[in-house]
Amino acid sequence: MRNYPDYLLDPSRVAVAIIDHQPQMYFGVSSDARGAILNNVSLLAEAAKAFGIPCILSTVTAASFAGELVQRVHDVFPSAQIIDRTSLNAWEDENFKTAVVNTGRREIILAGLWTEICVALPAISMLADGYKVYAAVDACGGSSRTAHRAAVERMLQSGVIPLTAQQVLLELQRDWNNKETYNQVMSIVKAHGGAYGLGVEYTETMTLPAPK
Repeated sequence: MRNYPDYLLDPSRVAVAIIDHQPQMYFGVSSDARGAILNNVSLLAEAAKAFGIPCILSTVTAASFAGELVQRVHDVFPSAQIIDRTSLNAWEDENFKTAVVNTGRREIILAGLWTEICVALPAISMLADGYKVYAAVDACGGSSRTAHRAAVERMLQSGVIPLTAQQVLLELQRDWNNKETYNQVMSIVKAHGGAYGLGVEYTETMTLPAPK
């Protein structure tokens, strides 16, 4: 039985919001390798699904400018309604805000493009409305390294808590004896965990079976 303290991530208390991971937004990312950001947001989406966490998906001007949500994320939640907006600040869009409120969760993990606008603005706005806000910073990308760094620093000063996508996954798992999610977590690690995932694959080909 999971019994998590209030100061760490708990699958029953958090929701995830993935904002504007769209082709045109990726074209403008210069803060990190675009493939790495896509890998990390995919990991975050799969972590949310594995732990039954509500995940809000949102785009901006999908039809007229930025394109649809990247397929790799959409495939994780194929039946989810994608909330398209015109507002730069997702929290100022009534449909997005209602979707977050309807989760009943007061702790929100954000990932989006670009960090300095589409993540920082809703993060700060949500804080003002009493939410506890996390930013999966390696699943975010800015228009430059300076823009991304400045946005992260601004969010930190405002009270947003930074973490990484893999940190979210492993903090939710918390204990390898939580067998109901063990296999899913290992699959996500192997698909998206880089050197860690390769290590898991190596171990599985050797002598250590998964817990039963």
